[in-house]
Amino acid sequence: MNDNPLLLLVTASAGLYVAWQWLGDLRAARAGRPNPHAWPGATPAPGQAFALAAFGGVALTLAETWGESRLGLAAQQSQMTALFAAYTMLVAPFVEELIFRGFIVIDRRGAAARWAGAVGASLVFAALHPFLWEWKKGEPWHLTLTAKGWFSTGAVFTGSLWFYTMRLAARLNPHGSLLPCFSAHGAKNLAVVAVKAAQGFLVGWW
Repeated sequence: MNDNPLLLLVTASAGLYVAWQWLGDLRAARAGRPNPHAWPGATPAPGQAFALAAFGGVALTLAETWGESRLGLAAQQSQMTALFAAYTMLVAPFVEELIFRGFIVIDRRGAAARWAGAVGASLVFAALHPFLWEWKKGEPWHLTLTAKGWFSTGAVFTGSLWFYTMRLAARLNPHGSLLPCFSAHGAKNLAVVAVKAAQGFLVGWW
């Protein structure tokens, strides 16, 4: 994601507008009047699903931080502005979960197809994060196949699998709600921002 302030504000505004619509569908579902054309995953979820999802998200970030330290990669992480940190914590979890764990889910074709789809979508999700590639203004797109790039991409892939698990685990989340996914992703991103702040990689307002 580009950290251009104007682009971030426009994207955040669009994301918050869709979130408002999604919440309307969630309220209708809770009131027993579900919208037949509701946004994906706009259904209630048990409280324990929230807690487990958030715990897993934080645990994944702590494991990633430990791995970076053990491999000597911690100093190679990117800097983050306060504006981008706010977007990362408040908007990105909703937008990314709605797209991937909401729309990109194989349903009604059996568990094997559902989980195979989750793995495939997670590969795409990880590849879209700019750790193995770079594209800056005025420069051509190019690969950055470094140890840090591979490690961070693997961490994103693992996180995506956890988010899908929170959506697809029927016993934990019987209505297939996206709420646990938001909880997991938001907690993970919050932990990432906290780690960057503690290590001196949170710089400037925008």
